[in-house]
Amino acid sequence: MDVETQVMDLAREMVGIALLIAGPMLLVGLVVGLIVSVFQALTSVQEQTLAMVPKMLAVLLVGLLLLAPALTLLRDFCLRILSQLQTFGLS
Repeated sequence: MDVETQVMDLAREMVGIALLIAGPMLLVGLVVGLIVSVFQALTSVQEQTLAMVPKMLAVLLVGLLLLAPALTLLRDFCLRILSQLQTFGLS
């Protein structure tokens, strides 16, 4: 396997890990935002803090809940990259 293929595989894996880490937080922000928007439309309350605070709290909570698995994924990826440094001629 040549170096260019390895670099492309690492970049593909990096994008996948980034989506895996950020995806749940973005999805929760989207769902909470939709719920708050429907609530605001039904009650005719157009307060901006009512839209932002629940989203921020929900994303923060999901981020804290998924912090340990995310750090494990990042650690494993970094160790895999560091073990391949000699392959790339950077050791």
